[in-house]
Amino acid sequence: MKPHRIVWQFLFTLILIGALEAGIVYLVTTKTTQGFLTILMTPVFAGPILAYLISGAVLVALIVTISTYSLMRVQHNQLSRRLTQLVAGQYEAPVLARTTQANAALGQDVAEQLEALRQKMIRLQHEIERYSSTPILVGGESKEEILTQERHRLARELHDSVSQQLFAAMMMLSALRSVVNATTPDAPELKQIKTIESVINEAQAEMRALLLHLRPTTLEGKSLREGIIALLQELQTKIKIHIEWELADVHLPAAVEDNLFRIVQELLSNTLRHAKAQSLEVYLRRVDTNVILRVVDDGVGFDPKTENTTGSYGLSNITERAASVGGTAKVISFPKKGTSVEIRVPLSKEVAND
Repeated sequence: MKPHRIVWQFLFTLILIGALEAGIVYLVTTKTTQGFLTILMTPVFAGPILAYLISGAVLVALIVTISTYSLMRVQHNQLSRRLTQLVAGQYEAPVLARTTQANAALGQDVAEQLEALRQKMIRLQHEIERYSSTPILVGGESKEEILTQERHRLARELHDSVSQQLFAAMMMLSALRSVVNATTPDAPELKQIKTIESVINEAQAEMRALLLHLRPTTLEGKSLREGIIALLQELQTKIKIHIEWELADVHLPAAVEDNLFRIVQELLSNTLRHAKAQSLEVYLRRVDTNVILRVVDDGVGFDPKTENTTGSYGLSNITERAASVGGTAKVISFPKKGTSVEIRVPLSKEVAND
C-alpha cells in the first residue's frame, strides 16, 4: 500500500468513527443541538467528553489502518514470493505448493489463478523441451547440420586465408623492426612499426575468438562437462588467462546440453574479444530441480543499460538460447569490475527424477 493511500484510509476511518461516535452521543442525549453540544463539553476526569471521543476515534482509526496495512502487506509478500518463483522458472518451488497458505493469504480466487498459471507454465516448459529436441529439416538436412557445415567452411577459410596473412604480416614487421633497430635504433619509424604490430596482435586475437566461436555447435558425443572442459583448455592455449572451473557431471536432454554448450562457447568468445580479463571462472551445478551455469570474469565490464545500443557483448543471443530451453539468463556487470552471467534452466519432473 502506498503512503498516500495509508493517509487517506486513516483520515477516512477517523471521520467515519468520529461521525459514528457523534451520532451515538446525539441519539442518547436530548436530540437537540444545544443539548448535544452541552454533553460534548461536559468535563470528565481531566477533560471534556469531546476530547475522549476524538482520542477514541484516532485510536480506532490507527488500529484499523495498521491492521489493514499489515494484512495487505502479508498478501503482497505472499504474491510477490510466488510471482518471483514463477518468473525465475521455479515451478516446483515449495512456496508454490502451499495451497492452504495461499488460500488464507490471497483468497481462493487469486490462489486458483496462480495455480492455473503455474500449471500452464509447466506445460509450456514441456512443449519447449519437446520442440527444442525436434530437429528442423531444410531440404532433407536438419538446421543444425547445415549451420555446422557452414561454420566449418567459414572456420577453414578464415584460418587458411586471413589468419595466415596476419601471421605473415606480423613476421615481416618483426623482421623490419629488427633491421631498423640494427641500422638506426633512434629512427622515428620504430614507433609506427610497434603501433602496427599492436593492431595486428589485436586482429589476431579477434581472429582466434572468431575461430573459437565457429567451432561445432554440438558436443559430438561428449558429456556437457567434458565439452566445457575441452573449450576451457583450448582457450588457455590461445590467450594468457587464469581459468578456474567447478563442473558437476549433470545429464540433461541432448538439446538442452547442446544449447548450454553453445552458451558457454559464446561467453568464452565474448571474454576473448571484449572483456580483456585476467581470470575466468566457470561453474556448473544442479540445485534442486534446476541446473545453474555461471561464468564470471574480471574484465572491463560494461553498463547493461547501454548494452543493446553498443552491441559489444551480444548477450541477446545468449538470452534467446536460454529461453529456447525454458531457462533464464541473468547478467550482472559494472564498468571496470567484470561481468557475471548466470543461466538457470528448470528441469521437468521426469528429468529431475531420472
